[in-house]
Amino acid sequence: MGDIRAIDKAIEALPPAELEAFRRWSAEFDAASWNRQIDADAAAGKLGQLASEALADFGAGSAHPLRHTASR
Repeated sequence: MGDIRAIDKAIEALPPAELEAFRRWSAEFDAASWNRQIDADAAAGKLGQLASEALADFGAGSAHPLRHTASR
């Protein structure tokens, strides 16, 4: 747990430009990790039931389009 606290303190001490670079890196790292997990779950067949349910809902007419709202 000491390592985490040291990392916390190091992040808190970053100047704004380096903090922004860290945030970008962290977001990219998180997205890549998520993508690897989804790929592994798909390859293991863990998403098949969800896909079947989604297709059945769509076929039954109970699916609705997603609405994208951009905050600007």
